[in-house]
Amino acid sequence: MSADAAEVEVRAIAAGGDGVATLEDGRTVFIPRTAPGDRVRLRTLRLHKRFARAEIGEILAHGAGRVTPPCPHYVRDRCGSCQLMHLSAEAQREAKGRIAGDALRRIGHLEIADPVVIASPTQLGYRAKVTFAVAGGRMGYHPLGQPDRVLDIRDCLLAEPAVRRLHQAVRTAASLLPVDVTRIVFRRDRHDGLHVVVRTDGKDAWVKGKALHGQLQRAGLTATIWWHPEGGAPRAVAGGVQPWPATIFEQVHPAMGRMVREAALHALGDVAGQHAWDLYAGVGDTTVALVARGATVESVELDRRAVEQAERVGPAGPIRRAGLVEERIDEMQPPAVVITNPPRGGMEPVVTDALARTAARRIVYISCDAATLARDIARMEAAYAVSSVQAFDQFPQTAHLECVALLERR
Repeated sequence: MSADAAEVEVRAIAAGGDGVATLEDGRTVFIPRTAPGDRVRLRTLRLHKRFARAEIGEILAHGAGRVTPPCPHYVRDRCGSCQLMHLSAEAQREAKGRIAGDALRRIGHLEIADPVVIASPTQLGYRAKVTFAVAGGRMGYHPLGQPDRVLDIRDCLLAEPAVRRLHQAVRTAASLLPVDVTRIVFRRDRHDGLHVVVRTDGKDAWVKGKALHGQLQRAGLTATIWWHPEGGAPRAVAGGVQPWPATIFEQVHPAMGRMVREAALHALGDVAGQHAWDLYAGVGDTTVALVARGATVESVELDRRAVEQAERVGPAGPIRRAGLVEERIDEMQPPAVVITNPPRGGMEPVVTDALARTAARRIVYISCDAATLARDIARMEAAYAVSSVQAFDQFPQTAHLECVALLERR
């Protein structure tokens, strides 16, 4: 089949953000940066046994949801950090709802409609943290489909204004960064403290951290500068110690993170006088909320620094454990209710098996990947039925979304 001759109409967006169409021979073809309803002529068609991949050669007709992306890096440089910036906000949410619904039906064995995706209050400027790769004098994201290259990103429109200013100030002082820098994080914490975390692949001391701090101060920015050598612990090298360590995980979209947590707590219902598990607990925000609602709580979190921070700033009473959930879950008292918020890879089989053996009346599962959510639901389907699934556009312009699923004991 000639790539120049292949013309297709895009019917949907797949997980990951590529458009989906069908070739004349029946194979599904995945085409990045396309919109449902687009009619496109393909180029660089790569045929596989059961599917194909291609690039846009020419857009012959635009789908209704296609818009002009606001970021020049998305168009000019094919920046891979965003996948759906060429779609309107409404079209993005529709696509994500379809992706989630498909995963829940196909993998989770659920008879369920596509969830309605709750909109973010902002489409740009929402990220309190951005992480850039650094290589060859360039600081930025990877081009689409080229993880071995680094783009020089001058401005990321997804970052909050303060984080954007911090990034741009460090760009002008890039000569002060260590020569072996591989990654750099710009972050605003929940107390509005700013942080720059510099990751290196060597252990040679970084001697210019204080100079970078001074340069930022002259630009009107006060930030803590962190150095994180490969294989070592992160350490603050300038700017004093902030009340919130920069390397502890927090949601990158704070407003939507709070909305998701409130939805999860609402789904859990009345917990007063009940014993609750908070799995993959992070810094303990959900634990705090459960205690405030009258529950006794046991939590597990892998990051010991997050557990230590939770013990410093959280209420007394909860039993907080540091370690892998799969290694600590058998130590815990039987729960009446559970909130679980695992990373993108979902829960290990030993965890879903343990949950299925509990007598918990409700499990609320917060997930940033509909496919692993659906897989874990299927593992527990003999013990728990899904009552509802809510979806949230926590990461506008990308193919990612957050889901909150309520599972009730059969």
